[in-house]
Amino acid sequence: MIMRDGNQTHPTVVQRYRHLAETGAIQHDPAQEAIAGALDDLIDRIADRRLEAKSSALGWLFARKHPRREPVRGLYIHGGVGRGKTMLMDMFFEMVPARRKRRVHFNDFMADVQDRIQRHRQARKEGTVKEDDPIPPVARALADEAWVLCFDEFSVTDIADAMILSRLFSVLFAAGVVLVATSNVEPENLYRDGLNRQLFLPFVDLLKHHAEVRTLDARKDYRLDRLNSLPVYLSPSDAFADRQMDERWELMTGGAAAAATEVAVKGRHVAVPRAAGKAARFSFHDLCEKPLGARDYLAIAARFDTVFVDRVPVMDDHRRNEAKRFILLVDTLYDHKVRLVVSAAAAPAELYRGRRGQEAFEFDRTASRLIEMQSRDWLDAWSVSHGDCKGGSISNNNSISTK
Repeated sequence: MIMRDGNQTHPTVVQRYRHLAETGAIQHDPAQEAIAGALDDLIDRIADRRLEAKSSALGWLFARKHPRREPVRGLYIHGGVGRGKTMLMDMFFEMVPARRKRRVHFNDFMADVQDRIQRHRQARKEGTVKEDDPIPPVARALADEAWVLCFDEFSVTDIADAMILSRLFSVLFAAGVVLVATSNVEPENLYRDGLNRQLFLPFVDLLKHHAEVRTLDARKDYRLDRLNSLPVYLSPSDAFADRQMDERWELMTGGAAAAATEVAVKGRHVAVPRAAGKAARFSFHDLCEKPLGARDYLAIAARFDTVFVDRVPVMDDHRRNEAKRFILLVDTLYDHKVRLVVSAAAAPAELYRGRRGQEAFEFDRTASRLIEMQSRDWLDAWSVSHGDCKGGSISNNNSISTK
């Protein structure tokens, strides 16, 4: 625990990291611990700023006595995939003593920004707001909602996002927002070869001014050796399988805190009950008993590289809609090389027992793909396509029966 004025405050990221290493959840890496230390330093600066804010309750009197303070400088952590960046940022987010904080995938954040801009423009047409330029009021609203922003996978590929980032973050930083971001590339390589990139470059300078840039050059994913022997298809889906799924989830996420989140899809959102890093966990009900479609599954596949699905039931003619969604889900994950960890009531070939419609024929392909997605060849290809274990790794020795 960090001691301040004789009182215990928050546990440190370094302490949490060392605990995970000591218990075998992760393999210790000096480069990761160094980043953990930098995150602890940032937590201290944020805690000090909060104390200063509390002491300024006298308002104008405090303002006269104290000059305007420099903003807290955040962190931009970049490095190869599977190096533990997200795990460390999630520890930071859990421990940072700020009530107004937000942790979000960067693409989802920008989708939210674009939605807000559109709503402001519509409100301007209707005469309910006065400002013609939507970016300043959108940025002010975002700063009011959260003054600590944590972005996972900071990446700029969309020209519409690239053209507004400098103006958007100028307002955010001026409002005292602290940025912590993870990325696979250093700031200078953001939006590389993008259209009109010269218009984007002022944002790079702004980012480097307001966030310390740190490289995480850790060893490749430390969970690979422990996960290589674990099956990814558990059957039947009973209490034992539930425990096995929990074990794989813990190993997959390295003990990082999981939280509910959302994925933006064309102006609406798909709920993700549990997410940690690049892994997401759903029940069959979440994905196949709700009115989801191809775009929703595509958005999930774009956001996560590993998807857990708990308790897939046996389907028949009475569950044709659910079967259609499950077929589409597996096709999408297969086509986009997303690793699937699943517990199911039966083996793949026995999951669908309906006799009417096209589902029985189509499910033959689904069963074949479920079997292939358990194979060593498919999982090795996954590792290669995801930069050698992006965000964790599970391989297996075929499926397993828990009875």
